[in-house]
Amino acid sequence: MSTTADRVLEIARTWIGTPYRHQAARRGVGCDCLGLVRGVWRELYGHEPDVPQAYAADWAERCGEDRMIAGAERHFGPSLALSDVQPGDLLLFRWQPDCAAKHAGIYSRAGYFIHAYEQAEVMESPLVPSWVRRVAAVHRFPQPAFNQ
Repeated sequence: MSTTADRVLEIARTWIGTPYRHQAARRGVGCDCLGLVRGVWRELYGHEPDVPQAYAADWAERCGEDRMIAGAERHFGPSLALSDVQPGDLLLFRWQPDCAAKHAGIYSRAGYFIHAYEQAEVMESPLVPSWVRRVAAVHRFPQPAFNQ
């Protein structure tokens, strides 16, 4: 594939059907939304960016620390405007404005994203208005040093 975004989508699509497993990151075995992003990153760059700390499964949890947003800014750079979203971009979601971002997905095509859906599997879902209004950040995967 010719671009980083194409490669991100190529990798993410190989995860479709992987069962949902909280805090896991193994294609075909189990993953959660962060595990999907970790797995794509690992295949794209050859390593994991961080070892994540334990986190609760409840993505509506209220807390003072927004670790998912902080980690995305550390590894992807500043967030982009939702109006600038392109296929292959990382989407982060928060349940309510006073909640930490606790869900992630990869924008796949107009009106769709790939994510690990709790109690189901990794799937491509419509990005319906109820998802759009929960988008907390949009990040573009950085260009890898070497094409794989």
